[in-house]
Amino acid sequence: MSEKNHQGKRTARQRLAVEREKQKASERRRRTLIVAATVVCVLGLAAVIGLLAANSGKSSKSSTGPVVAPSGAQGKDSLAIPVGQDGAKSTLTVWEDFRCPACKAFEAVYRPTLRELTGSGKLRVEYHLVRLIDGNLGGTGSLRAANAAACAQDAGKFPAYHDVLFENQPAETDDAYADNNKLVQLAGKVSGLDTPAFTKCVKDGTHDGWVDKSHQAFQAGGFSGTPTVLLNGKDILKDRTMTPAKLKQMVEAADKG
Repeated sequence: MSEKNHQGKRTARQRLAVEREKQKASERRRRTLIVAATVVCVLGLAAVIGLLAANSGKSSKSSTGPVVAPSGAQGKDSLAIPVGQDGAKSTLTVWEDFRCPACKAFEAVYRPTLRELTGSGKLRVEYHLVRLIDGNLGGTGSLRAANAAACAQDAGKFPAYHDVLFENQPAETDDAYADNNKLVQLAGKVSGLDTPAFTKCVKDGTHDGWVDKSHQAFQAGGFSGTPTVLLNGKDILKDRTMTPAKLKQMVEAADKG
């Protein structure tokens, strides 16, 4: 082997090593973002538990009206909004709050992978909407946004509107999503969603009782905070080595059987 060829191979190996280190560093930053943001949402659970204890002698009946599940909701008590094909061999269960910064961080990091896997029929995602931050900081933005997302599900526009809500998420202490007009305005970012039927659903709080029931199921499940993400029943965010690439490998392995 000539000295020139030897030098070329050594340089190529060095470039590869640098790229690998860059990739590792990028994945570390992503995991740190999710873990750090999750701490904020976990704090909300303590406030909710305290509120439940204070009201333990009161009726558990929803104060937000009848339970009206959105179109196409599935699972126990019709509390899950499904995205993806029914025949997928893997199911990702996601408990989210539209006011939760950690939920936004999770979506930002994992959304491209989730879209790829649901689009290929390898993964089915079941979204459960909760109002954890309302209990932590007060306000109704979590409830109002979740109801609006359920209204978008009625219109067959849930995935797009779900993404818009996270992309435009206000600061955690800013209860901007308590304003129904804001939620209707954001519908303008989703083709075909800004309709009189959607506006009425949002302003009437059609699915408020359903959101409350979903939140009660979250509490009954003993989950520690949002987002809670379960792949075939296993909490993947407890795995410190979890990355979108690792999630994809797990789903593809299950798909192959």
